Amino acid sequence: MPGELASRLQPIVAEAVTAAGFDLDSFEVQQAGRRQLVKVVVDSDDGVGLDEVAEISRKVSAALDENEHVLASAYTLEVTSPGLDRPLTQARHWRRARFRLVKITPVEGAAFVCRVGHAGDDSARVLEGGKIRDVRYADVAKAVVEIEFKQPPVEDLKLLEDDASGMIAAETEKGSK
Repeated sequence: MPGELASRLQPIVAEAVTAAGFDLDSFEVQQAGRRQLVKVVVDSDDGVGLDEVAEISRKVSAALDENEHVLASAYTLEVTSPGLDRPLTQARHWRRARFRLVKITPVEGAAFVCRVGHAGDDSARVLEGGKIRDVRYADVAKAVVEIEFKQPPVEDLKLLEDDASGMIAAETEKGSK
């Protein structure tokens, strides 16, 4: 039943999260004894702080309480932001990983580590071994952010920034024709 319950609650939770100005990254409902555990993972391009998690938690809780007939039991609500180990599976994940070091396991070929630059709808520009190239999301089996304990090299960031500026200028020029 938790799967069926999750499919009925998901639009209610998504609406509350979206109204708060955030994206619903994932959602699940699990049976926890006599209660339901409602897990909500939220994200935004600017990240999610503790104050925002508290605000979203209040809004989602209010939405669930308004729709208590759907839940029909006591629940525990858990609202969090995605962890660093979350795989990059959507274009927005790649956008949010801009300038981060990422380990990519392609569908074909060996895994490699690169720094993410501009992320579009179908692919991301990455810096690998001093060279910028496109990586199509469809060609990625798995991609995860690597933890870094020091600031990224300034020259890497400048290369990616200059590349993104050139891409935006080219897109603007193409759109005006």
